[in-house]
Amino acid sequence: MKKWQDVQRVPAPAIIPTFGPLSGMRVLTTGGHLAMPYAASMLAEFGAEVLYIERPGMGDPYRLFSPFLKGENGQQVGASWVQEARNRLSITLETNLNMQEAREVFFALIKNSDIWMENVVWTDKLGIYDEELLEVNPSLVICHVSGYGKAKFGGDPEKCDRGSFDIIGQAASGWLILNGDPDRPPMRGNPGVNDYVSSLYCLFGALAAYVHAQKTGQGQVVDIAQFEAQAKVIADYVVLWANEKIMRERTGNQQFNVQPYNVFMAKDKYVVLGAIGPAVFSRFIKAIGLDPNVYTREAVSSGPEALASPIGREFDRIVKEWISQRTAKEVEDHMAKFKVPCQVVVDADDIINDPHWIDRGDIIEYKDQTTKRKVKAVGVVPKMDKTPGKIWRGAPAMGQDTEAILTRICGYGPEDIAVLREKGVI
Repeated sequence: MKKWQDVQRVPAPAIIPTFGPLSGMRVLTTGGHLAMPYAASMLAEFGAEVLYIERPGMGDPYRLFSPFLKGENGQQVGASWVQEARNRLSITLETNLNMQEAREVFFALIKNSDIWMENVVWTDKLGIYDEELLEVNPSLVICHVSGYGKAKFGGDPEKCDRGSFDIIGQAASGWLILNGDPDRPPMRGNPGVNDYVSSLYCLFGALAAYVHAQKTGQGQVVDIAQFEAQAKVIADYVVLWANEKIMRERTGNQQFNVQPYNVFMAKDKYVVLGAIGPAVFSRFIKAIGLDPNVYTREAVSSGPEALASPIGREFDRIVKEWISQRTAKEVEDHMAKFKVPCQVVVDADDIINDPHWIDRGDIIEYKDQTTKRKVKAVGVVPKMDKTPGKIWRGAPAMGQDTEAILTRICGYGPEDIAVLREKGVI
């Protein structure tokens, strides 16, 4: 069987179409679910060739998350997978590198990759060590995503060794305690807020390290802890307590220090409205016909004390009554005339029929590779005028690209592939 040392690096893309600003980048991933794979998918939507490893016979558990999308071929797959796994190439490969054959294939893929992302946590038990991978490919960017971070970057080693899910990161970051109504338990952000945030930090870390590698030829390790990623989006929570001993508390949908900034019930459905800052607040007062000399921003919207004052509570009551007497669309349209940010709270049916979404290419169709059916889903974000991203293929069937990857990138022949199948490596 071919040794990884004999494998020649094949420029990317070797299998996918050429498009987007990241064309020429190749990304290898191990792990599953969402906190990390979403980062790989975003890279794939902008031209990176993403090789997504799934263990033989198992696959990514995210495929099995209900509710399911069903195909005429009798196959079904998780609806979340259909949305989030687009443009990836799926290779089935045993990632236990204590098996020599698996080690050879994995190292051959590492040699051919610019970035390796993982969220397995216990990679050492699989015989995967950063130091060895950087010997195989000195310019490799390694991104670890875990609940509490890698011990080499500090922290409690025992804690770093723990598993994690989205809700764990929300709780450990201080984010969860801030969300929900004050008289009820903390409210988890749904769906998968911490997983998505962690993926976005993984994406940023990977690209920053990739730029450095392109400049210097030096790879490095990037450590993304789920609790740290979420802690970066809790604004002044830590600052207030550490420096002023002010503890922020849950306030539900109502912003704790300004108004109106809330979810309101109109005649028919919910609407959100935000009128903060002197200029917008002034326009809002005009929009609902209040006396600007009585309901000043200082009196009703300049901090927690103003909101809790008699005139602050009266102002909140007036706003709620004004909105409740109109339909949500009437409120939204009226506020638009005064340039006050306002939006009807939409559902999925509203979304797929909204001309604004459709005209911006935010509702697209593509063929899912497991169910073999055409599906509608959310399009590519962000928009770019010179090197736009695109969806060239739906989420892959498990192992769909195994032979193509081994043949075109690793240089393996039919006999090598047959041996790997026989031994259960692929």
